[in-house]
Amino acid sequence: MAVNLPPIPNLLPVAGFEWGTAAAGIRYVGRDDIAVLVCSPDSVAGGVYTQNRFKAAPVIVAQENEGNVRALLVNSGNANAATGKRGLRDAKRSCQQVATQLGCQADEVLPFSTGVIGEFLPMDKLQLGIEKGLQNRSQDSWVAAARAIMTTDTQPKGYSHTFDIRGQKVTTTGIAKGSGMIRPDMATMLAFQATDARFSGAVAKQLAQDLTEVSFNRITVDGDTSTNDAFVVLGSGMVDHERIEDPTSSDYRLLRDGMAEVTTKLAEYLVRDAEGATKFVTIQVNQGRSERECLQVAYTIAHSPLVKTALFAGDPNWGRFCMAIGRAGISDLNPDLVSLYLDDVQIAREGLVAETYSEALAAQVMAQDEFLVKVNLARGEASASVLTSDFSYDYVKINAEYRT
Repeated sequence: MAVNLPPIPNLLPVAGFEWGTAAAGIRYVGRDDIAVLVCSPDSVAGGVYTQNRFKAAPVIVAQENEGNVRALLVNSGNANAATGKRGLRDAKRSCQQVATQLGCQADEVLPFSTGVIGEFLPMDKLQLGIEKGLQNRSQDSWVAAARAIMTTDTQPKGYSHTFDIRGQKVTTTGIAKGSGMIRPDMATMLAFQATDARFSGAVAKQLAQDLTEVSFNRITVDGDTSTNDAFVVLGSGMVDHERIEDPTSSDYRLLRDGMAEVTTKLAEYLVRDAEGATKFVTIQVNQGRSERECLQVAYTIAHSPLVKTALFAGDPNWGRFCMAIGRAGISDLNPDLVSLYLDDVQIAREGLVAETYSEALAAQVMAQDEFLVKVNLARGEASASVLTSDFSYDYVKINAEYRT
């Protein structure tokens, strides 16, 4: 039930990277559930990871192994989270299995998992999937990889972009999965974005942080932060431009902005494909004292079950928005200055229902599958936006029946 989610386009190959996929039968029947990304020898990787204290074993290992990288291993259907010491051993063993096949070191492999929490990985199936995946890898398998990492997603998500650095054409392609348990707090979503640009491992880490801040840290489906959230940036260095070492340089800004074209699309697609979603809603908060304050208000609105069910119903019950704004934790907020809009329809002005307010017009806005909720706090110059979805009957059904 995705909201205006475009079909995945033809994704551009990125020099230095090959995906291979396989059906290991970890949980799903008749579809690939293993994806292995093989990276050229000089590739680097940096990531941002979940802040959930029940951090999954593969996330712990991936954090330890980032830097110089030869491969990523991703499985769907099993999160390998809340699995204790055995889970860590299994994650490290899976890295060794990939390394043995490629002739590299186990600490040059980053593992990732997504799926049901609290179950051990079926290592025999994983081993066979790794072998099959490596056998059929190619530069043109980005779409296949996007499918293999899905769980409750309705369709695969990916995007490509090209841009120039010092007159050299740079390519970047990314894929992502996630429909529920989505409020990336980074730094169940996974995202991987590769480029043929040349930069250091430290720059890869900074890129992941900067790109996350303008994309995955600006979305929410249900306010839950997964045990397995991870976003990894990879660079093969295949383009012949000067290696980027300084994150304050103009070349870094070109790299960051070019790659953000992909990252922001992936983040948007996650919300469009939210579990059971019928609405795609932008919460924009203006005139705050700081961006952090604006985000605090926007996320409180976006996470409110009462707001989200009103979005689903198309009910312009503006009291629910006021309730959420008021409980956002802004201790010195003056409600008598706050105004509220649905698209261009003003609902509240200076803390009261606007004299020009028309419930019929507001209901027309909320009947749309996409619209803007705009809040003006009238206390500063800052602004921030968050993308979110509604709560429908299907959201409850999908999550109630997740393991059945």
